[in-house]
Amino acid sequence: MDKINKNYLLLAVLLNFFILLGITPLFNLDEGAFSEATREMLHNHNYITTFLEGNLRFDKPIFIYWFQLLSIKIFGINEFAFRLPSAIAATFWVGGIYYFVKKVYNEKVAFLSSFFMVTTLQIGLIAKAAIADSMLNMWIAFSMFSIYLYLKEKKEKYLLFAFAFIGFGTLTKGPVAIMIPLVVTFIYMLIKKDLKLFFKSIFNPKGIAIFLIIALPWYIAEYIQQGDKFINGFILKHNLERFSSPMEHHKGNYFYYIPVLLTGFLPWTTLMIGYFIKFREFIAKKDDFFLFGSIWFLFVLIFFSLSGTKLPHYIIYGYTPMFIFMALIYDKVKTFYLSLPLAIFVVLLIAIPFILPNIHKIEVAIATKAMMPYFNYLYFISMGFVLILTLLKTNKDTKVLILGFSTIFILNYVGWIYSHARALPVKEAALFAKKHNIQKVYLKTDLPSFSIYFNKITPRKEPKKGEIALLKAKKIKGYKVIYKNGLIALGEKE
Repeated sequence: MDKINKNYLLLAVLLNFFILLGITPLFNLDEGAFSEATREMLHNHNYITTFLEGNLRFDKPIFIYWFQLLSIKIFGINEFAFRLPSAIAATFWVGGIYYFVKKVYNEKVAFLSSFFMVTTLQIGLIAKAAIADSMLNMWIAFSMFSIYLYLKEKKEKYLLFAFAFIGFGTLTKGPVAIMIPLVVTFIYMLIKKDLKLFFKSIFNPKGIAIFLIIALPWYIAEYIQQGDKFINGFILKHNLERFSSPMEHHKGNYFYYIPVLLTGFLPWTTLMIGYFIKFREFIAKKDDFFLFGSIWFLFVLIFFSLSGTKLPHYIIYGYTPMFIFMALIYDKVKTFYLSLPLAIFVVLLIAIPFILPNIHKIEVAIATKAMMPYFNYLYFISMGFVLILTLLKTNKDTKVLILGFSTIFILNYVGWIYSHARALPVKEAALFAKKHNIQKVYLKTDLPSFSIYFNKITPRKEPKKGEIALLKAKKIKGYKVIYKNGLIALGEKE
């Protein structure tokens, strides 16, 4: 049974993280921005500072760009290459979960935790996205696992590993990789009434040296290159201001992450809800990791709920312990309730082709027109078959496999359809511009993936008469349209 379980887990990883990496063009904004910044790094040979459309980009530190750069040097400039580092990081992330949980609990809980992680809807999205979050979550998970093992076994090697992983996390996405381990460990040790060990741990000289050796050189090099621009752009704007106020219109109320959790944990939403229902029961058992992991999850949830800038993937920083808790309560949940969230979701997907045409908003109408040919008989037969499988009476272990692999299918199939509205038109517009030897295109909308397929910088500025711009199809007034596809168009300024 153990060998079969590992084979199912391996199959899920291959299907969800690797085999379909290049099935869709790069999505905007984030995938396009990260990938274009890497493409520009390749061409300008500046491996310290990142640029986007020729302008300084201080959104994230350097680590993910280095890995994407290595990947595109090996595999060329394509979707597979840009996404590969994230898929590899997600694979190590799930491996870390498996071996940590096996050590702390047992083989069955390790398999379930890992399988839940690989087949969760929101993980399937970031694990193969050309952004920094898959890698960051890997470092956060590794650092938190190491800290917990150090606190339990008092072996210094685990503490030194934690400092190293935090260093790599700081190179990947900045201070958040320090904040989460630091605050969670402080709260945990405060509850355990052992702050002496906490302060002894964080001031470990060897650990601090390891962290500084890993993280500090790039920060120093970047400051030498860019000076106060780096301080103002990275530290002040993209870290402090993200918490204090909404950036790039990414705002929401204090309950923003409730619907994110309910949908993001599909198809395992019932198990996620079960964590809250069984919370007091597990606390009463005095399971140390349940306490440590709960502080981890709840701190992330509360902190980012209070943050001014809100994005769905921020909450994933706290997902890792939830996969373990979901495995721990698995036996306590009835099979029917386990199936219910995905069944409801599939019914909604079946209804979407009938709902979208009734939404009277121009962007939705244009996107719907692009997607409707793909809402065909194959789509309805596929979704109907998944619904039947989801509701099929079977034993719980088989049901878990059905739900997991069904979610992988849904994510990639629906994502492929959605790309025909959002991602494919941008790619095809860039290829049109290349084919017709258009030398310069200006961006009038935030779609940096255009530059990747155009293989040129596309400046964000107002074009002059006779110049070409990429713009939203609904904003073509004042332009002579030379190419139009779905939501976007190429227009010559009149």
